Parts: sequence; C-alpha cells; structure tokens
Amino acid sequence: MFTRCLRSAAVVALTCLTLTATQACTTAPGGPKARNTTQAPSVPPSAIKLRAGPVTDVSASCTGSSAEVEEASAPPGYVYAEWIGCGGIGFARSTDSGRHFDAAMTVPGSNGFSWDPAVTVAADGTVYAAFMHTSRGASGSSMYPVVAVSRDHGATFAQVHQDLPPAPGNWGDRDFIAAGPRNQLFLTWDYGPSAAEIKTLCVKTGSCSFTRGDFNVVIQASSNGGVTWGPITHLQPGFPLGGGYGAPLVVGPDGSVDVLCVAHPTDSLTGKVNPGYEYFTSSEDGTHWPAAPRRLWPGKGTLSVPEWWIDGDISADAAGNLYVTWDTQTAAGDIGWLTYSEDGGRAWSAPLRVTPDSGNAPHIVESAGGQAGIAYIAWQTSAPAQGYATYLRPFSIRRGWLGPAIKVSAAYGNAKIWPGDTFGISPLPDGSISLTWGSAAGTSKRSAIYATVVKSYFPHLQAKISASPKA
Repeated sequence: MFTRCLRSAAVVALTCLTLTATQACTTAPGGPKARNTTQAPSVPPSAIKLRAGPVTDVSASCTGSSAEVEEASAPPGYVYAEWIGCGGIGFARSTDSGRHFDAAMTVPGSNGFSWDPAVTVAADGTVYAAFMHTSRGASGSSMYPVVAVSRDHGATFAQVHQDLPPAPGNWGDRDFIAAGPRNQLFLTWDYGPSAAEIKTLCVKTGSCSFTRGDFNVVIQASSNGGVTWGPITHLQPGFPLGGGYGAPLVVGPDGSVDVLCVAHPTDSLTGKVNPGYEYFTSSEDGTHWPAAPRRLWPGKGTLSVPEWWIDGDISADAAGNLYVTWDTQTAAGDIGWLTYSEDGGRAWSAPLRVTPDSGNAPHIVESAGGQAGIAYIAWQTSAPAQGYATYLRPFSIRRGWLGPAIKVSAAYGNAKIWPGDTFGISPLPDGSISLTWGSAAGTSKRSAIYATVVKSYFPHLQAKISASPKA
C-alpha cells in the first residue's frame, strides 16, 4: 500500500501445524466459464522435506534501506527481483536460478518518489519492471504506473513508458503486471479521481492503510509492450467509491486473466471505508469483465481498516489450477488462509488455515504454483519473538499439506523496521522455489533484500533432495 518512506513492522513466534485439506467446494452462480485443467497426480501423503540454500543479500550494493520486493523467473535460469530502494526502485537479476545475483541497479525513471514495484517476463524473455510514481505538473500532481522495458534479460532497461491518468490530481497506488500471449500486457492498479479525498492511517512499524477515499481497482491492457495502454476498466461497481485496492493477477496461456482484489464497503456520503473482503473476477480476454467480482469466503473474517500490508495473492500451477491466499483479522487473531479452484475460478475449495499461531501479528501470505496439483505456500510474519521470519510449506490438491513448514529466512528481522508490504516467490524450471524478502536481519538498522532457493523432490519420484546448508 501507499508508502511514506522505508519503515518497519512487528514480529512473533511460529510453530508447525499439520492440517488436512478439505475438498468441499462452492460454485459461483453466473461465475466465470469453467476451464479444463490437467488432473492433479495422486501424491503419497509421506512428508516431503524442503531445504533452503544459502541466503544472499541482493541489495548489498545499494545505500539506505531496501524493502517490499517482488520477483519473477524465466527459463533457463533467470530470476528478477525488484524492490523499493537504491534511490528509487532497485532491481537485480540472477542468471543461475537464484544462486547468485548481479549488482543491484536503479530502474530508469524511478528517481524521485516511486513505490510499489511489480515485475513480469514475457514468453520472448522481455522483462517488464513496473512501479508507481508521482510527479507534479502545471495542473497539479499525478500518481501513475511506469513500466521500464528490458530486451536483454534484465541487463539494461532501454525504454521507460508512463501510464498517465485521465487527469491530474488523482490518487494512485499498488500496481501489478502480468504478460500474456501475443505480446499482451495487463496492468492492475488502484485509482481514484481525487487524491484530496484520500485519508491515510500510517503506523511506525509498517506502511499506511486508508480510512476514507475514492478507491477503485482498475485494469488496462497493452498490445505493444507498454508503449500505450488501453482505457481504464473498473473491476468493481460503485465507481468512484468502489472501495478496492491491491489486485494481483495471473494470465493463462489462452489469454484469460484472473484477478484477486480487496474491497472495503465505502459510505457514499462520507467516503469512509469499513472492514473488507477478498474478491475474485475473471475474463476470457482481459478486456470484457463481469459487472461485479465474486466475494470469497466472507465467513472466515474481514480485512481490517488498519491493515497496512498487501493482503491477498493469486497463482496458478502448471495445469492451470488457481490458488488464492489471504489473511483475516478476527477476535481469534490474524489468520492466513488458502483456497483453490480446479475450474478457472467457478468453484473454490473450503478455506484451509495456513498460519498456526493465534496472535494478532500480520501474516503476508503468498503462493507459487508448481507441477499439476501442487503449490508452495509462503508467509512472512511478525509472529516470532525473535523478529520477522519467512516460511514455506508444500501443498497438494489431492493430499493436503505434504510436509511441515520450514523457515527460509536464516536470520530473524528487527520487529521495529519495516520489511515491506510484499515479498517475492516464483517457481524455477528445475522444480525448486525462489524466494526474496525484506528484513533488517540481525543487528542491522536498515532493511535489505535477501534471497534463497528451496529444493524439494517428491519421494514417489525417487528423487534425492539436494541443497547447500544455510549460511
């Protein structure tokens, strides 16, 4: 969400909890058209052991703090990390599947006030590094997405394209970008016609949330690599008081687009927002959308107004099965959840609890799809008494949890220093998982971006786990 500056967040302890997956599903009347997905393989319930490799400080060459990382990967072994830092938006690439990273650079066009990075890779290897930016002109300030383009696998960014709002004076926030077939790009961001209507609520150990304003999740499409963008399409009814922000998305090989977003009911007279929910919507082509998104599992609790992190993530496995993660704030504490769909979002499994602790610490829950029917669920939390930590756990649609969670962050992070509203996770071609996260590790007084690669092999494939011990 909107970031005033690089700041901190609070942390707490975590234990393993084994839960059995629930197969009950709910179907949305009038929802998206069901899609065919590959049948998930039957995976033996025997525990799978994960092991994280050495931890690398990706942002070591940058001065100052670095936080809020996003990442993407591409064959044969590229990993791209993008974050807030390096005097604007930082970027680093790995050419050996996340084991080593080149020196960090500042993304062109991000000097000044830039925030909320997002990154994707097209089928031809083109890297698109997006971020939010604000500038002031003769008619007032504007907040809008910017997309930097690299055609040499992230070595340089030769083009920078601004996606300007319809008129100055607007509010803009959290962008997400995804590449599709036929040179298509899809960009979601949070848009409001008037920044003057926005009221923020900021905390010392986090970033900012919003108490009132004209919030709307919008999507735009580009067919020329981000040079120009199509019209703004609102994904929620009630514009300009749709109450929406934070909309991660995935694009299928057929060009279908699936979006998860947050929406807070908004008072039409005062603009005041109330506790919200996660919503899902889908389009066959990314340009024609349902009149309203579908609310997911409201019975599991609401998303509180003071919540400052990006709550909600969506991913797809090799077969096209969808996985949605989020966390709710309830009287029982802050709880992370997982639900999945095997038919393109028409029906969703009953939510499975992800996080085992019962406190009120934030849980940023994300996922990466693996082989058919398999996903890797990760969360960063301020639950351990020692400080921030990031965890990973494998999941199967057919068998539920495939093993215990492991802590992938070698050192705990200072609970008083903001690590960012997101972290990065992506699958690699060899079946391993790349993770990146922000943390003020050990005695550090500033947050940095760290990376590791987690290896896992399934026992029924008679493969051997191989990974170097943690640093």
